[in-house]
Amino acid sequence: MSFSIRQLRYFVAVAEVGQVSAAAKELFISQSAVTSAIQDIEKQLDQPVFVRTSRGVRLTDTGTTLLPKAREILRMVEEAAEVASADTTRHGVLRVGVSYTVMAYFLPQHIQRLTARYPNLEVSWLEMDRVDAERRLADGELDFALLLTSNLRSPELMHETFVHSVRRLWMAPGHPLADLPQIRLADVAQHPYALLSVDEADRTTRSYWGSLSPKVFVKTTSIEAVRSIVANGNGVTILSDMVYRPWSLEGKRIETAIVSEAVPDMQIGLAWPKGARFTPGMTTLYDYFHGQFNTPGLPG
Repeated sequence: MSFSIRQLRYFVAVAEVGQVSAAAKELFISQSAVTSAIQDIEKQLDQPVFVRTSRGVRLTDTGTTLLPKAREILRMVEEAAEVASADTTRHGVLRVGVSYTVMAYFLPQHIQRLTARYPNLEVSWLEMDRVDAERRLADGELDFALLLTSNLRSPELMHETFVHSVRRLWMAPGHPLADLPQIRLADVAQHPYALLSVDEADRTTRSYWGSLSPKVFVKTTSIEAVRSIVANGNGVTILSDMVYRPWSLEGKRIETAIVSEAVPDMQIGLAWPKGARFTPGMTTLYDYFHGQFNTPGLPG
């Protein structure tokens, strides 16, 4: 019995987003290719790794056992590739401000890749909020800030967005909203809402509700608290795919759905002062993220 790296990568992607179609979009491949890879894995195991539901898929016991092993294999393959492609000619010392959400859910894998790829690049990653990051960039205390570019306010900064993470409704399996053919914000407003406040998420949430208001019964800076509240069926929330995980700390399932109204996505990228002259180290870091996501620059 053997699995290909491709099959394991597709399996992990589906497990993390809970939907074959959403995983296919993230992988930039067809849905049939993902389905075929999952079927091949299940054929080799002679057991299903997912249970299909009306809202997507959830892991079986076999799938739950396989997931951490698949992640570890992919991590080792990635580390081997990075060591083989290490570039010792790039060097520099950088100070980068990082917002909480970016530090927790986006940056760790990139720290590992940067360390392996550019061993002579020294980066200090400093966690802070947007206001502090904007001030310290303007004062020359930071070279870059890696944060939610959708929250930037200072006209003195330039930025480039690398990731656009869709925001979806989170709810427990069997929640009444799951039975609706189309979910509107007016429908969500009828249920208790867990409001995340870290990284100005509460301000962002209120910005797209218009004349409506969510029925907030708890407000917290803890994403894990929100995750547990939703999984326990005590409330719903709308958060981005970047911070989504299909399971709470208690091991309970969380499902997602698209809201019919236009909900802005969460945007992550680099910010720097207008007119800043890039040092070799800054160019290395910028080139890394630009190359990883291959996105055009956006005006600040």
